[in-house]
Amino acid sequence: MENKSGFSARILSFKYAINGVWITLKSQKNAWIHLLITVMVVVAGFYFGITSREWCWIVLAISSVWTAEALNTAFEFLTDVASPEFHPLAAKGKDVSAGAVLISAIGAAIIGFIIFIPYLLH
Repeated sequence: MENKSGFSARILSFKYAINGVWITLKSQKNAWIHLLITVMVVVAGFYFGITSREWCWIVLAISSVWTAEALNTAFEFLTDVASPEFHPLAAKGKDVSAGAVLISAIGAAIIGFIIFIPYLLH
């Protein structure tokens, strides 16, 4: 019998995590928008040669949006299982979860503007 706490178990856990990212991309149209913006921001960062500190802020912003989107997706799936029929509290939960993504995306956009506007103005 295979040791479930060994190296192969770690590899399997990465496989599940990558599958979770793929499920998010397949099921959420907004995730594709996040992906497009992520690529654009990374390309802009290399183009403008942003500093290491600026990269830290960009990575933090990108990861916060992706984390919020993934958690929102998980919350939606779990809510649909727990409450297959419409329930006003389930709807509120989904709305709050989507609101968290919006808050994260607005924060990321503000970070992006703070970093990239000076490069665009020069």
